[in-house]
Amino acid sequence: MSLFEKLFRPEKNKPSDEALANAKGFFYELRGYNPVFHDWRGQIYESELVRAAIDARARHISKLKIEIHGSARLSLKNKMLLAPNQWMTWAQFLYRVSTILDIHNTAFIVPVVDDDLNTTGYYPVLPERCEIIDYKGEPWLRYKFSHGDTAAVELRKCAILTKHQYRDDFFGERNNALDETMKLIHIQNEGIEEAVKNSATYRFYAKVNNFTKPEDLANERKRFSAENLTKDAEGGGILLFPNTYGEIHQIDQKTWTVDADQMKLIRENVFDYFGVNDEILRNSAKSDLLDGFFNGAIEPFAIQFSERMTMAIYSERERQAGNELLANANRLQYMTASEKVALAQQMLDRGVMSINEARELLNYEPVEGGDLRTIRGEYKDASGIEETEEHFEMPKDFDTSMFFAPY
Repeated sequence: MSLFEKLFRPEKNKPSDEALANAKGFFYELRGYNPVFHDWRGQIYESELVRAAIDARARHISKLKIEIHGSARLSLKNKMLLAPNQWMTWAQFLYRVSTILDIHNTAFIVPVVDDDLNTTGYYPVLPERCEIIDYKGEPWLRYKFSHGDTAAVELRKCAILTKHQYRDDFFGERNNALDETMKLIHIQNEGIEEAVKNSATYRFYAKVNNFTKPEDLANERKRFSAENLTKDAEGGGILLFPNTYGEIHQIDQKTWTVDADQMKLIRENVFDYFGVNDEILRNSAKSDLLDGFFNGAIEPFAIQFSERMTMAIYSERERQAGNELLANANRLQYMTASEKVALAQQMLDRGVMSINEARELLNYEPVEGGDLRTIRGEYKDASGIEETEEHFEMPKDFDTSMFFAPY
């Protein structure tokens, strides 16, 4: 059985492809158009700079920790706590979803079912085309893949993540806004390639004297080429010019390339579009910069992923009962070692952190009995101060004029 067959098994109550093809129509959007997603081949991923930017985001997103809360669907919960499906780890799953989302601004996650049609996990798919159709009053996602296979899944069972969502009610926009920058990157790479090729060539022009007939000039050209430029030439790589050649000049061909300031602008355009910078790409970012990167790039993904997966896995009643899937990140891990030590020292003696929480912050294993929180003896509960201290009232006949000097 192929991966496609495992992901899209025929269900007993599932309509046939023919039935879906003859469905009464599209599930129309608010703007009155049928929602259709087209894969535009992800050309931007062929750029080294763009791929590095997308990879930087995906690497950090792959470190998110998946937590599943609630008592519903315990069998699926136990399986997904270990891995999202039988082919991928959670890190691989999150990395691929993030990459697909950055390239296509739309990512589809579909359920994986077993022989008994029970959901056993979820898998990110990359269709060439996806459209939302209306079948018996319920919206379905109908996928078409590059190898020609088609499949359909109820919209409520799938998770659709989007970026730059504007005109379409379900799918994100394409990355056309980056086209001009991608053209400049392509021109720059071509200029560098041509510069390397030209550096290995020698071009010149010469003025030949004492030739009055055109046929004599043609014969001289053939002779010079045969003796210097053919495979069997005996010149040994040295061009020899007879005294009949007058002025000889080398041709310097200058190849245009983007200067440093323009190249910096191109890089910043890519960085601004994907929310990264040089420090993030080169893994040299410190705590404040990483914290800002978390707030702007990692946390929005984690929130959308958590919400969409929760809606795909659980029914409305199960969600109301507190069942949910969460993608969390320990933001404190972005701190430097000295900042972690200082934080642990301040939080431990105030009872804010347990010993094991402090050890986790420092990347140490938990210890037995380390889940207790302790507090220093000199600290006191502020809520009981008014009850324990004596309350002093000023006598009614006390003369306060002695404390104030006359003007």
